[in-house]
Amino acid sequence: MKYLLVLAVVLFAFYIWRNNRQTDRSDAAAPKAPPGKPNPPAIMVACLECGTHLPDTDSVRGRQGAYCSIEHQRQHEGAAH
Repeated sequence: MKYLLVLAVVLFAFYIWRNNRQTDRSDAAAPKAPPGKPNPPAIMVACLECGTHLPDTDSVRGRQGAYCSIEHQRQHEGAAH
């Protein structure tokens, strides 16, 4: 019985060792990207209706400025008339 337990422990250790080796190989085989320039910081704008800050590229442009959604653009510009 004790030999069966020892065999189980050895097989488990072998499984862990082999699994870690395969992970190391896949990491070494993957080409590493050269370090490039970091992206410049995004320009942030505030929604004129609710004040939420969001990147300028994600904002909705209206007649009076930037909004976080079309609904806020409609609400703010509709109330101005």
